[in-house]
Amino acid sequence: MEKKPNRLAQESSPYLLQHAYNPVDWFPWGAEALQKAKDEQKPILVSIGYAACHWCHVMEHQSFEDEQIAQIMNQHFVCIKVDREERPDVDQVYMDALHAMGLQGGWPLNVFLNPEAKPFYGGTYFPPQNWIQLLQSIADAYKKSRAELDKSADQFAQHLQQSELAKYGLQQSNADINPTDFEQMFRSLRSRFDIKRGGTGEAPKFPMPSIWRFLLRYYHHSQDPVALEQVNLTLEEMAFGGIYDQIGGGFARYSTDEAWLVPHFEKMLYDNGQLLSLYAEAYQVTRNELYRQVAMETIAFVERELTSPEGGFYSSLDADSEGEEGKFYVFTQEQLNNLLGDAAELAGKYYNTSAEGNWEHGVNILHRRQTDEAFAADQGLTLDELQEHVQHWKDTLLQARAQRIRPGLDDKILTSWNALMLTGLTDAYRAFGEPSILELACSNAHFLITNLKQDDRLYHNYKEGKATIDGFLEDYALLIQALLGMYQITFEENWLKEARKLTEYTLAHFFDPEEDLFFFTSNAGEQLIARKKELFDNVVPASNSVIAMNLHLLGLFLDKERYSNLSDRMLSKVRDLVVKEPSHLANWASLYYLKLKPTAEIAIIGPEAHSFRNLVQQHFLPNALLAGSKEEGSSTLPLLEDRTTQNGQTTIYVCYNRACQLPVTSVAEALEQVSHI
Repeated sequence: MEKKPNRLAQESSPYLLQHAYNPVDWFPWGAEALQKAKDEQKPILVSIGYAACHWCHVMEHQSFEDEQIAQIMNQHFVCIKVDREERPDVDQVYMDALHAMGLQGGWPLNVFLNPEAKPFYGGTYFPPQNWIQLLQSIADAYKKSRAELDKSADQFAQHLQQSELAKYGLQQSNADINPTDFEQMFRSLRSRFDIKRGGTGEAPKFPMPSIWRFLLRYYHHSQDPVALEQVNLTLEEMAFGGIYDQIGGGFARYSTDEAWLVPHFEKMLYDNGQLLSLYAEAYQVTRNELYRQVAMETIAFVERELTSPEGGFYSSLDADSEGEEGKFYVFTQEQLNNLLGDAAELAGKYYNTSAEGNWEHGVNILHRRQTDEAFAADQGLTLDELQEHVQHWKDTLLQARAQRIRPGLDDKILTSWNALMLTGLTDAYRAFGEPSILELACSNAHFLITNLKQDDRLYHNYKEGKATIDGFLEDYALLIQALLGMYQITFEENWLKEARKLTEYTLAHFFDPEEDLFFFTSNAGEQLIARKKELFDNVVPASNSVIAMNLHLLGLFLDKERYSNLSDRMLSKVRDLVVKEPSHLANWASLYYLKLKPTAEIAIIGPEAHSFRNLVQQHFLPNALLAGSKEEGSSTLPLLEDRTTQNGQTTIYVCYNRACQLPVTSVAEALEQVSHI
C-alpha cells in the first residue's frame, strides 16, 4: 500500500521529515494544531525528539509506523511532532513538566496536554504494547475524569510559571566575590572526580566542557596541580577512547561506559564546538601535542562532514546507519586485515582490536591506551616512524569508511550551535595561529550575519535558503560571545558593533527587570504556557550565564558601566548556588573567576599589531581581552583612544581597573605586566 504524506512533509526539519510518511496524523507545533484541540476538545499528544536520537527512531519504527497504533493516536488525540533542536522553548517547558511529575527526562519525550496546552501526564520511550495501553487508558480517563485531569494540568502549569529564582530559594542577591568561596567551588568539583578514568561520576559519561574549562581557569589562578592533573587525565582519556573518532576526528555525544570506550555514536555540532575550545585552551596551558592533534582533526571533521557550501555548519550526524548503531565507525578484525594487510598486526595493537572484537557482534571500536611516545618505545619504533604508520592507517580506513552507507545527516543550520563552533574556531586560531582556521571562522561569521540576522533580530534556524523561527536567548548569547572572539582574532570593529546591537536587542526583548535576568524567549515571539529562564549550565552553558559573561566583557570593550553593573547583578542572583553546586553552574563559576581579579585590557597599536596579537594569544590568558589597530587614531573604541606608538614602534598598553601600566614595545614585557595583575 502506498504511504501518504502527512502535514510534516511541508516542514524543513530533517527530524520532522523522518515522520512525514507515518500513518499518524502529525501536526507541527503551531496555531493550527492547538486550535483543533480546542475546537474538538481533544487532548494533545506532544512527541519531542531530534534527528540523531537513537531511541526516537526505535519508537518511530515500533509505534508511529504501525497502522493500528496510529489509528488509536489519531482517534483520541491531536498529535504534534516537535524537533527539540528547532523548538528548544517547547522542549524546555514540557521537559520541566515531566520533572515536576517526578519522572526521569530524556528523548523521545511524550507529553499529554489538555486543549489549553497544559500538561497532565508524560514519559519518554514506551515499547509498543505499553504505548497502546497508555494511549487507551489516557483516552478513557480523559472522557471519564476530565475535571480531575484539568485540575492536575492547572497545578503543573502553575508550577511551570514559578520563577526559577523562587524555585531554588535565590530571592536575596549576594554580590560578595572572594577567594575562599572560589576555593570551595574547586573542592566541591574535586569530590566528584573520577581519578582513574577522568570526568566526573559514573557512566554514562558526558564530556561537559564547561567544567574542564572552569578548572583550567582555577588552575591559572591557583596553580594547584590537582586541577590540571584532572583536566589532563580527562582530556587524554577522552582522546584515547571510542568517544573520539580515532579515524575521522570529532567526538560522539557521550560514552555509555565509564572508560569512554563505547560511545552513543551520534556526533553533535554543539559538543564539537565546545570541545574544540577546551582542547585549544588546554594546549595553550600544556603545549601537549595530542591536544593540538585532536583540535585539528575535529576541525577537519567539521569541515569535511558538517559544512554547507554557503559556510554554515550542519547540526549532527546520526548514531545509526543501515538500522544499526555505530555500524559506520566499527571494524571487524577481518576487515582491518583486508584493508591494512601486513600493517594490520601493528595497527591492531595500537587500536586495541581483536578477532573477538571489543564490542557487540564481534566488531571493534578503535581506541588507544598509550601515548604515541610510550607505544613507539614498546614497539622499537621512533616517534616519527610510528606517526607515519598511524597517518597511513587513518587515511586508508577513512577512505574505506567513505564507501559505506553514511549515517543520517541533520542538515538544518542553527544559530546557537554554529556560534559555539565559531567560538571554538576563534579559540583554536588563538592557540595554533593556522590561517585556514581563521578563514573557516570568517566564512561562518559572515554566513550567520548575512543569513540569520535581519535588522538587529536573529533567527534560530536556516535551511534551503529560509530562516523561519525567531531566535531564542541562546542564539543571541552564543553569537554575541562568538563575535567578541571574532573581534579579538581580527581587530575588525564591525564584529564588536554587531555584538553591541544584538546586546541592545536582548535588553529590549528578553530582559526581566524584576529579576535582573533574561527570559529564554522574546516578548515579540509566541507565548507558551510558561516563559522560562535558563539558569543551569548543562551540556551547553545556560544562556543567562553566557549573556552575563558577554556583558562583563562588552562593558570593558565599550566602557559601558550599565553592562558591567548588570553582569554583576546577574551573578549576584545565583552566586550562592554557584558556590554550592558548581558542577551545574560551571560557566557561571568561570564568570565568578573573571570578577575575582580585574580583567586585563591589552591594547596594541602600530604596524605589527596583528603579529603581536597572535604572539600574545598563543598564551592562556583567560582573564584578558585584546583590542588593537595598525594605525593611531583610526578607532573609536574607548580602549584605543589616545593610544599612540612609541617612536613609531608597535606599542602595547596593559590596563586594568581604569589604570594603565607603562607602555611597552615587546610581547614579553606585556605578558610580564599581565602576570602581575
